[in-house]
Amino acid sequence: MTHTSLKAVRAALAAALVLLACAAPARADSWRPARDSGLMLTVGHGEAQSAAVGGTMLWCDPPRGHHRRAADACAELEAADGRIADIPAKDVICPMVHAPVTAHAHGTWRGRAVEYTETFSNTCMLTARTGSVFALNAP
Repeated sequence: MTHTSLKAVRAALAAALVLLACAAPARADSWRPARDSGLMLTVGHGEAQSAAVGGTMLWCDPPRGHHRRAADACAELEAADGRIADIPAKDVICPMVHAPVTAHAHGTWRGRAVEYTETFSNTCMLTARTGSVFALNAP
């Protein structure tokens, strides 16, 4: 039978507590999303911003929220420094169907206010011009 001294048990417990303290997160609220890069995104049918119903919140740093392509959208926004109008247009062929959609974004990017509204002739043109940012219904 092995006997362990009380001093050895206390030392082991102290060491375990130190290890646990080091492994714990630095801030108790670190699970909360960073509020400096979040956009509320809506797409509505028609040429009026008020035609949009609902919306999707996109948080970046790290990408999260209910946006289905959050990682792609955040990467495109990062490359354009949060300026949706500066996202490079994709070289695609879109049908010449007039079915206007209005995209709207408001929120902040790196602490800077973002307000964007633009009407496109159809959803293909919207996607070609804004990439994944407004791909709210995409799988």
